[in-house]
Amino acid sequence: MVAVHSTMLPLGTVAPDFSLPDAVTGRLVSPDDFAGKPAFLVAFICNHCPFVVHVRESLTALIKEFQPKGLAAVAVCSNDVGKYPEDSPSQMAVVARKLGFTFPYLFDEKQTVARDYHAACTPDFYVFDAARRLIYRGRYDESRPGRPEPVTGAELRAAIEAALAGTGIPETAQKASVGCNIKWKRGNEPPWFPA
Repeated sequence: MVAVHSTMLPLGTVAPDFSLPDAVTGRLVSPDDFAGKPAFLVAFICNHCPFVVHVRESLTALIKEFQPKGLAAVAVCSNDVGKYPEDSPSQMAVVARKLGFTFPYLFDEKQTVARDYHAACTPDFYVFDAARRLIYRGRYDESRPGRPEPVTGAELRAAIEAALAGTGIPETAQKASVGCNIKWKRGNEPPWFPA
């Protein structure tokens, strides 16, 4: 298991647009579908990564908790399913139903959304405010697979609360996420992909 750190997209970046299919419904989803929401979370995840498996039940509960308060959320899988068939849309739908996702689980087949967001690993989290400006990018919490720290989601929780309150999170308080690298298609690797 090789750990890769997120690229830490500059704060203030406007949420890149996209239109991706939800693996469960097949419906195309874009940020415009959540216009008017005070907070918007984009989480790059996948089915097989141990770092994602470690937090996904907690993440599902955290999103569900904040949705009635105004959080809009999507999860995106950008992995090459030719090499990782367990991350295919059909398997994404199985995981989403099993865990009770209350948010779209989107398939980024061309990997353009991962490139636009400078996503590097799974999981990789981005929180945007009401103006769709980035206020947080980084990790879920300090926990890792095989380590004793409990899964709390404390850092992502603080970012969501800040977005809902119309405030921010100091850059000094934001730590890079760590996880499995996004599985790029051959020839599609972005400049930040570790050689």
